[in-house]
Amino acid sequence: MPGDRFTLTAGALTLQDLRSFWEAPRPLDLAPASYDAIRASAETVAAVVAEGRTVYGITTGFGSLARQTISADQVAELQSRLVRSHSTGVGPALDDRVVRLILLTKINALARGHSGIRAAVIDRLILHLNEGLYPVIPAKGSVGASGDLAPLAHLSGVLLGEGQIRLNGEPRPARAVMDEHGLAPIELAAKEGLALLNGTQVSTALALHGLFQAADIFAAALAAGALSVDAALGSDTPFDPRIHALRGHEGQIDVAARLRALLQGSEIRQSHLDCDRVQDPYSLRCQPQVMGAALDVMRSTARSLTIEANAVSDNPLVFPDSGEVLSGGNFHAEPVAFAADMLAMAMAEIGALSERRTALLVDATMSTLPAFLVAEPGLNSGFMIAHVTAAALASENKMLSHPASVDSLPTSANQEDHVSMAAHGARRLSDIAQNVAGIVAIELMAAAQGIDLRRPLKTSPKLIHAMEAVRAEAAFLEDDRLLAPDIEALTELVLSGWFSARLLEDDLLS
Repeated sequence: MPGDRFTLTAGALTLQDLRSFWEAPRPLDLAPASYDAIRASAETVAAVVAEGRTVYGITTGFGSLARQTISADQVAELQSRLVRSHSTGVGPALDDRVVRLILLTKINALARGHSGIRAAVIDRLILHLNEGLYPVIPAKGSVGASGDLAPLAHLSGVLLGEGQIRLNGEPRPARAVMDEHGLAPIELAAKEGLALLNGTQVSTALALHGLFQAADIFAAALAAGALSVDAALGSDTPFDPRIHALRGHEGQIDVAARLRALLQGSEIRQSHLDCDRVQDPYSLRCQPQVMGAALDVMRSTARSLTIEANAVSDNPLVFPDSGEVLSGGNFHAEPVAFAADMLAMAMAEIGALSERRTALLVDATMSTLPAFLVAEPGLNSGFMIAHVTAAALASENKMLSHPASVDSLPTSANQEDHVSMAAHGARRLSDIAQNVAGIVAIELMAAAQGIDLRRPLKTSPKLIHAMEAVRAEAAFLEDDRLLAPDIEALTELVLSGWFSARLLEDDLLS
C-alpha cells in the first residue's frame, strides 16, 4: 500500500526518507518553492542558445565530440538523439525498489535548479513515480562516469514514448502505457537530455539498496550471535562496557550494549557463571569488535550516500545568478564506488563471523552440544551440510567483495579516461546481501536448535522473542529432513526487517 504523501524540499532528503521510498511506493509532491529555481535555470539555458554561446552539451556534441558545434535549429534534436543513442543497457531489469530510488533522487537533483531543465519534465518524472509507471532499466552498462549514462538513458527514453514501462510488475511498451494514461511524449529542449542522462543516481540507488538490506541483515546477525553465545554456553563478560570504552570506537560500544541487552536475564548464562572455561573463541568473544567495525562502515556509507542522494551530479551545471554554465565532473561516482566497496567488505565480514559461529555450534568438542546438533549423530547428519552451505556462501562473498573502485577502463576515445566502476560495485551488494542473509539464516536455525537442546534452561526474554520468530519458520530438528525450505524461509525473515523493527526496535544507522 502507498505510504503517506511526501513533500520534497529539493536537496533535503534524509536517510529515513530514502528508506521509506525503498520500502514501498509513496506519493510525492515537490515543494512549491523549488519551481522558481527550476524556472530560472531553464531560462538561463534558453539564453545561452539565443545568444549563440558555445557551451558543452547545449550547443556542442558530447564526450570526445565536444568540439563539434551544433546549430540553434538542431539543439533540441540533439537531446532526443542523445537519449536514443545512449540506451544501450543490457542484463536483467532493475528491481522496482531501486527504480523508485532512481526516480526520487533524479527528481531531487533536477529540482535544485542547476540542471537547466524545465519544470514540465520534472513533473512528468514525478507522475511516473506516483503512478507506479516504472521505466524498465537494464542493470548493466554504466562505468560510473560520465554518470550512469546507459541506465539513465533507459529511464529517460520512456519520456519520449520509447523503451518499456513496468506497471504492476508487468513490462510493456512505453508508448502503449502512456496512451492508456493520456500521456503524450515530451519534446526535450536544450540540455534536458544531458541533464537526465548525466548523474550518479543509478549507482547511488543500487548502493542504498545494498545498505538497507545490510542494516536488516546486521540486526538479524546480532540476534543470531547472541543466541549462539547462549547455545554454546558462552560468556557475556567480553561485552562489559568498560572494555569497549577503553578502545573508543562508537560501533563497537553500541554492539556490545545491544548484545548485553539481548542476553540479559538468560537462565542459561546464569547456569555456568562459575564454569572453568577461561575464554570463548573469537567468533563469540570478538563480536563487538568485528560487528562494531562493520557498523561504523555502514554508518559512514549511510552519510556518504545521503549526501550523494541530494547532490547535483550532472554536467554542465547552471548558475542562474551569474548566467554562467560551468563544466565540471560531479558525475564521477568515486564517492559511491568507495562507499560500495567498503560496504561490500563489511557485509562479507558479517557473514564470515556468522559462518564461524555455526561451525562452532556443530562441533561437539567446542559447543558441548550433540554432534551436528541432532540426536543419534551418524544415523542423522543434522546441520552438517547446512554449515557447508554457509561456508560456500561466505567463500563466494570473498570474491564478490573485491574492490571495484580500483579498476578503471578509459571510454569515449580517451576523453573519459578514468571512471569509478561504481554501478557494478554497488549492484553486487545485493548478491552479497543475499548470501549473508542465507548464512545468518543458517546460524539462526542452528543456534535455535542449540538453545532448545539446553532445556529446561531458558534463554533471555528478548532471545525467546527471537526464538519464536525462528520457530514460526523452522521447527526443531528431531531427525533429518529437507532443510532448504527452512533456510529459504529464514532468509526471507532476515531480509524482511523483522529483527530491526521488532527485536532491536531502533535505527542502527543513525
